[in-house]
Order: sequence, then C-alpha cells, then structure tokens
Amino acid sequence: LHDALPISCARHQVTTLAAVPPLWVQLVEQQWPQDAITPLRRLTNSGGALSSELGARLRGLFPAARLFAMYGLTEAFRSTFLDPALIDEHPTSMGQAIPFAEVLVIGDDGGLTDPGEEGELVHCGPLVAKGYWQDAGQTAERFRPAPAQSVYGGTAVWSGDRVIRDAEGLLYFAGRRDAMIKSAGNRISPQEVEEAALATGFVSEAVAIGVPDDRLGQAVHLVVRALPGTADPEAGLRSELARELPNFMQPRAIHWRAAMPLNPNGKIDRAALARELGA
Repeated sequence: LHDALPISCARHQVTTLAAVPPLWVQLVEQQWPQDAITPLRRLTNSGGALSSELGARLRGLFPAARLFAMYGLTEAFRSTFLDPALIDEHPTSMGQAIPFAEVLVIGDDGGLTDPGEEGELVHCGPLVAKGYWQDAGQTAERFRPAPAQSVYGGTAVWSGDRVIRDAEGLLYFAGRRDAMIKSAGNRISPQEVEEAALATGFVSEAVAIGVPDDRLGQAVHLVVRALPGTADPEAGLRSELARELPNFMQPRAIHWRAAMPLNPNGKIDRAALARELGA
C-alpha cells in the first residue's frame, strides 16, 4: 500500500495528504515521482508529535506543500494546530487552540502554568463530547468540570497529556502522564529520550519504555528501527546517546526492530511493545 501511494497520488493529482507520524515515516522512505510531488499543497500531521527530523524530511521532499502540525483528542476531535509559516522556526510545536476550542495548561496545584512550566492539557468549550458511550466510569475519570480559569466553563476533557506553553503561547507535547518513566528517583519523559535517538540520524522510529528494575524502580528500554542506508547504526546510536543524554536517561537496553507494531489507528502500538518487554 505504501509503495503504491506515490503512484496513486500522481495518477489522481492529489493535493492534500493526512497521516500520523508512523505512516509519514514510511512514506518519506518511498520513491516519489515528480508528478506526485508537484500537485501536493497541504500535508497534515496528527495522532502523535512531529519530530524535527521528520518535519525536515517532509519539508524537503514536498517543498511546495504547507505542513500543518496538529493535536487532537478522540473526546474533542481537534484541539490545536500550528500555522505552517511557523513550522521551520518551531518544528516540534503543536501550535495553539483552533477556533471555538479553549486549551488550558493546568499545573499540579490546579492553577494555570507559567510559560515553560509543564502541566496537563485541558480542552474546554463546545467541541467537547458528552462522554463515553455506556461507560460511566471512564466518563467520570476524563470528563470533569472545567477549571475555574475557563471562559467556557461546563465540562472539560482532562487529557492526561503533559504539555508546555512557551512565552509566545505555542504548545509543546511533553508526554503522557501515565507513561513517564521513574528511574532512581528521576522523572523521565519518554519523548525526550525518543527525540534524542531520532536526532542522531541513525534511526527512523524510536519508543522509550520504563521496564521494572529491582535497583532503579524502572529502567529505560529503547525500541528502535534503523534509518535505511545508515552504516553501523547500533554503534553509532549508542555513541551519540552517551554524548547527548545524562547518565540517568541512558537506555539500559536498545531493542532493534525491522518494523514497529501498529494499532488499528496506524500509531505505534506502545502497549504491545511494553507487554513484550515485560513492562
């Protein structure tokens, strides 16, 4: 399917493509004929953070297309987008709230966070769903009264996603609240380890998982897929990570895969990898 997509885009003169990061990673590895590249005007990313490396590869492959980095929730569909004019300057940002969405960053103390301070993304306003169908327990957990600072009030979705808002009002994904790795008293964002791995240029996909460890509480394990055409990626990755990450964030083990498992939504199946590693 991925091999045939560039040919189909050329045949039908496709102008817009939407995908999640694992699919984009596979697509940029395909051979794209010029008559498939030329008509493309818009690319959209959702369902996961867009790494700087992947964004640069997309911009390089499709120079005439505007790249829209977006963030959404199943419970509210779409929450934020980044103006394509800002993608080069802020390649990892998921932007700001879309019209009619109110997106707040709430700290552990229940107040609005300061710029640069991490908190939970809370989506308020008319785009929020009523709850989960016939699941009162899950509804009560995620759909709760909006924070007092909300303009809309009413019911909000408490996403469980940790984000940071910068001084310009742009949002950055920091990680899932329930996915943080706690190792030797340190709180480690899986995304930070993953981004460091991707930045080495030796891997095209990376997933960091906390695996139970008697001494550390959790040890960092890194599952990766090599970037096609790279020479000696295993030694290169280890060397670069040793230089770029502090000791407490170094992976205890690196697991190489020819392909990553995907869930029905086309995203990397982190739960499957965690089960495989005994997490």
